[in-house]
Amino acid sequence: MTAFLDQLRTAPRAVLSRFPKGDDDETRRPLPVSGMLAGAGTLGVGLAVLTTLTLIGWAAAPRGAFGQGLPGVFRAACQLWLAAHHAGFAIPGGRVGLLPLGLTILPGALLYRAGLWMARDADLRLRMPARLPKGTPRDVENARRRAQLVLVAQAGISLAAPYALLAGMIALVAQNELTQPFLGEALASHLVLAFLAGSLATARTIGPWKSMLRLLPDRTRSVVVGTAVALSIMLVAGLLLVLGAIAVKFPEIRRLSEMLSPGFVGGLLLVLVQALYLVNAAIWGLSYIAGPGFAIGTGTLVAPTGVKLSAIPTVPLLGALPESGVAPSWIMGVIALPFLAGAVAGVVMARVAPTPTIEAAPLWGFGCGLTSGAMAGLLAALSGGPLGGARLSAVGPSPWEVALSVALEVGVAAGISAGIANWCLISRRPATPEPVRKAGAVIAKAAGRVRLTEKGSRALPGHWLDATEADTQPIPVIKDDWTDEHAAAAAETFAAMRAARSEPVRPPRSDIVDETDDRGGHVIYLDPYAWERDS
Repeated sequence: MTAFLDQLRTAPRAVLSRFPKGDDDETRRPLPVSGMLAGAGTLGVGLAVLTTLTLIGWAAAPRGAFGQGLPGVFRAACQLWLAAHHAGFAIPGGRVGLLPLGLTILPGALLYRAGLWMARDADLRLRMPARLPKGTPRDVENARRRAQLVLVAQAGISLAAPYALLAGMIALVAQNELTQPFLGEALASHLVLAFLAGSLATARTIGPWKSMLRLLPDRTRSVVVGTAVALSIMLVAGLLLVLGAIAVKFPEIRRLSEMLSPGFVGGLLLVLVQALYLVNAAIWGLSYIAGPGFAIGTGTLVAPTGVKLSAIPTVPLLGALPESGVAPSWIMGVIALPFLAGAVAGVVMARVAPTPTIEAAPLWGFGCGLTSGAMAGLLAALSGGPLGGARLSAVGPSPWEVALSVALEVGVAAGISAGIANWCLISRRPATPEPVRKAGAVIAKAAGRVRLTEKGSRALPGHWLDATEADTQPIPVIKDDWTDEHAAAAAETFAAMRAARSEPVRPPRSDIVDETDDRGGHVIYLDPYAWERDS
């Protein structure tokens, strides 16, 4: 896809190169124009992939529900493209909203690549570099951060707006006698997905992954990271739970697959569709370990407290559901997983942005639980939906129940762990600031290199005033004709240090004799301590 977009990029410039150039070597297109080209290229590549898969299915079952000939194949591919953006359909007697979230990976990846190309085409990295020189004032850094966020939002809108308009045309083309796409859902879903992918790609272009998080304030960044950690742990736990159920119930899944008799090509497509629904199943597993569980139709429930099922659709993946009845008591242990996720998220929050106010850390931990609950409720709403009318009008978890359960479980655990971790970090932190401690270590290291010999060391001359003398004596007035005693003392000290380093220490003299030896009366020795002996 990148090569295709590069061709779109260079083709107009090949024409513009025939005209005289200005000061720039290469003319850069405006950001909205680059976004429109990137959105059109993404839509074309995605439809080409889905049309190929639909054509394979049509070739394997030419009398299927693809309509009349190749136009029906293209219309079915357009419906799959809308389903990949989670845009529902209206059918006779109800609506279809249970769509595979795994299919969203295709347009998401294409939009991300298109966003990278758009940012490179508009030279956003040069317009807004990620780093500033060291020593930049704090207000300048905050202004640059706000400017970067504005640029990221502009790039996301530049990609999302034309992409959503093109999606409206796709929704009109995908209509037939049985399915009617919801135009509002198509526009909104395409706009949101393209904005998120384009903004993420633009932020990645400005700087590395760490710089993306640095665009946010410290406290907001800690909440975002904690929420991502908590949701990741619960989603992985839910996926492992689903895979374990598939392994245990694999004979039942094989039996349901043989009942459908899809053939070789149809079997491959059936496996692909069920793999795309694994993302939905992982979110249902998250709802299961959170407590509320999920439903397979009205009046049904699959939860750790028990299972109540009726007739279910003949879908091989649903063969992994447990039998109706009271669940074993050890199953209730899975409810401890959200608390574990919240505890880990609280520790991560405290390490990302510790706060000197001890009582504020638990509050931010509980705030992380609220955001985790909101995101879990959103995922629950996206993973479920109706499969027609009547009994299958409610399939999947309840969004508000999942949001409330996750918010309380993760929030309580994150608040406790964040408070404890923040207290440990604050108590272990040294009293002196880090720059002062490092400067002191450097000075001590430099002073350790200058050593005086033990025999040659001497005390500095002069008199050191104590506190009493400093308080009682008047401040002397320095006159111009006074000699600098401190400079003389310093010169004498450094001269002694140089002499101690250069000349060896001489031993004490041994030619001094007692006082009675006056050497013929020419040398007289005076004993200063004679008065002590006489006394």
